[in-house]
Amino acid sequence: MEFYVGLDVSLKQTSICVVDQTGSVVREGVVDSDPEAISVYVKSKAPDAVRIGLETGPTSTWLWTELKRLGLPVICIDARHAKAVLKMQINKSDRNDAIGIARIMQTGWFKEVLKDIDSHSVRALLASRALLVKIKRDLENHVRGLLKNLGLVIGRAKFNVFAVRAEELIEGRPELIAAIRPLLEARTAVEQQVSELDRKVMKLARHDAQVRRFMTVPGVGPITALAFKATIDDPARFARSRSVGAYVGLTSRRHASGEVDWTGRISKCGDAMLRSYLFEAAGVLLTRVPKWSAVKAWGVRLAKRNGLRKAKVAVARKLAVILHRMWIDGTEFNWSKQEIAA
Repeated sequence: MEFYVGLDVSLKQTSICVVDQTGSVVREGVVDSDPEAISVYVKSKAPDAVRIGLETGPTSTWLWTELKRLGLPVICIDARHAKAVLKMQINKSDRNDAIGIARIMQTGWFKEVLKDIDSHSVRALLASRALLVKIKRDLENHVRGLLKNLGLVIGRAKFNVFAVRAEELIEGRPELIAAIRPLLEARTAVEQQVSELDRKVMKLARHDAQVRRFMTVPGVGPITALAFKATIDDPARFARSRSVGAYVGLTSRRHASGEVDWTGRISKCGDAMLRSYLFEAAGVLLTRVPKWSAVKAWGVRLAKRNGLRKAKVAVARKLAVILHRMWIDGTEFNWSKQEIAA
């Protein structure tokens, strides 16, 4: 007999439900949220389990990796898809959620989403860098605000110029030194850590052939290339390259029902970090890259017609599609013939 298992995971305990091929509940239980405990329960109560499902969550990567290592056919599904099914239940509980996930496994109505542990490691590095960059920017904005209240304006200042200019403005004013200098020292420390992470990012990019191919696309640097590779993880997950744009949340929402048919803003579903990097890459391509390509010419025409911001979104979506197709084909960016701006 075929069995399907649903796991509703919390930090301390996991609710487990086993159903048969008709969806009838066979076994239910609660064990510690530990791979060994879960494996022992599943192997004893459902030794012929066809699929074992759990939702994406804080510990899903660890559990998925360990349960795979223990030889279980575990599948991690998108929490949004699971929610669409589970919200139909009248009562919300861990037990009912486990039953719902088990029946999702039984019907096959799911998408497997979990990535390789190496991809998560790269994403963790990029996320740490992004957080430090935000902290540095917030510190700078706070310093600017404090000084501006007293009529002291730093103005345009990048890199070390910012700290030098701030020190000049607070020189000889003990009350400002007490408030501003700790922020400047914190900014310097954060800047050093960002530089260290940048070196690690560059090292990863240099030693990855696929990332180097991604970087042949105009506007795409090592951070965007690494983020794309770590987020997509396996290009075979997408039957069509066009689907990557929707996966990243760069396609428009649409509602069509009866006589109603409208198209809204982009969905912003999926990974926000990759979406922002693709948007930045599109801006670089349209405004800073001097060499013309078919993509840039198309984006410039779009910007003249609909505005630069909408053009950046469209080009970002196109870059996602191009990067996926390059990955599938194992090729570098095709500049095609140079085009002249209309």
